[in-house]
Amino acid sequence: MKPIWIVDDDESIRWVLEKALARENLATKSFANARDAIAALELDTPQVLVSDIRMPGASGLELLQTVKSRFPGLPVIIITAFSDLDSAVAAFQGGAFEYLAKPFDIDKAVELIRRALEESLRETSVESGPSETPEILGQAPAMQEVFRAIGRLSQSNVTVLITGESGSGKELVARALHKHSPRAAQPFIALNTAAIPKDLLESELFGHERGAFTGAQTTRRGRFEQAENGTLFLDEIGDMPFDLQTRLLRVLSDGHFYRVGGHQPMKANVRVITATHQNLEQRVRDGLFREDLYHRLNVIRLRLPSLRERREDIPILVRHFLVQSARQLGVEAKRMSEPTMQFLSGLDLPGNVRQLENLCNWITVMAPGQTVEIKDLPLELTQGQGDGAAAVSAEAAPAAVGHAPGGQVFDAAVPANGAPPGWIGLLELQAAGMLGAGQQEVMAVLGRQFESALIKTALKHTHGRKNDAAVRLGIGRNTITRKISELGIDGAKDD
Repeated sequence: MKPIWIVDDDESIRWVLEKALARENLATKSFANARDAIAALELDTPQVLVSDIRMPGASGLELLQTVKSRFPGLPVIIITAFSDLDSAVAAFQGGAFEYLAKPFDIDKAVELIRRALEESLRETSVESGPSETPEILGQAPAMQEVFRAIGRLSQSNVTVLITGESGSGKELVARALHKHSPRAAQPFIALNTAAIPKDLLESELFGHERGAFTGAQTTRRGRFEQAENGTLFLDEIGDMPFDLQTRLLRVLSDGHFYRVGGHQPMKANVRVITATHQNLEQRVRDGLFREDLYHRLNVIRLRLPSLRERREDIPILVRHFLVQSARQLGVEAKRMSEPTMQFLSGLDLPGNVRQLENLCNWITVMAPGQTVEIKDLPLELTQGQGDGAAAVSAEAAPAAVGHAPGGQVFDAAVPANGAPPGWIGLLELQAAGMLGAGQQEVMAVLGRQFESALIKTALKHTHGRKNDAAVRLGIGRNTITRKISELGIDGAKDD
């Protein structure tokens, strides 16, 4: 993360902010005037810029104008005296994130800077993305069909629906479709609709105006605006709440939408690619997915095969992932013995490619020798397999796998190095992976999964009786009803 720049001719202001931010483990860089800061922008950029409005020489507004012309996504906080409120209005008109009125409370100043920092990191995450499409490996006939489909669609802007099991690589296909399309030079924005709480999803998609709801301190662009002229990938579209399906259909129909709290229609020139592991036709029949939206999305359907349908690809995937994880850790890549590779090729991995990748990461860290034998694999994979039978039992395998946002899968057989055993270790592993990938709102995403797992398990034990399940969980009847609706949990009934 880049440092926070502080621009103020008052040395005491700079000192106070530096010390307060240092206590928060945030790096800073200070300037006594705007000219020095403008000169420094030629060589580097901050994560957030905090500037006084009145300084000798160039003013904070001039600095703001320069920053916004070069780096429109960079949050700028303007410091102003109470007598400078007219200037504060000018600052907002110039694109300032927020302003601090002197004298300011240092804790509130830090809180404001943290909000700007979160916005900056969120913008960086969704706008920059990977500079290159991750490799899609596969020699199996089923994968060659996928490659041919991507080639046929390379000069098209048509809407595509990607189907396939969790962990099979649907986002990689979406990125490939974008990379080989006429929109390749424009943004690729991905959003997992199942990972965003229902009450935040509308704002995530369409943005919001300042003051639209409690906590909406600034105007925020939604994913449609961020993907302008590019591609918007909506993963797990089958989990989208019904009322938001109506808004999405309207955008796909006429290309217009409104920010939350907004009255000015926005025009969207965006190619939409969606993905799901669910049976959308069945969800339409169950009244959970709009039929007209289904037909809008299902213009071209591209089915991604599961790993058990392309077992001949497992050896090349294993070798690729072992080299990749070794490079990340700065160690020599492990090698699979022939019996071990045959054993892995015979496994039914419910988590598909993602589970295989996590297994290779585990092997890189935990396997004792450079050549990996069957006995070096996690016990959960080898127990009950004798000398290397070809498949994990259907009863045991699903219990070893948990599903993460965006189709990612973590495997109970792949604990983090040094992590405690059991579900706490898996939670730490999943959190570490999400944080390492730069994902935002990790607490909300994992909290949603945690609540969903608890409620589904309780409903199984109570045969779907939600009031009984609420008592077992120690929560209120209204709470479990609301949670079932928010989380899209099926199979609940009144006692």
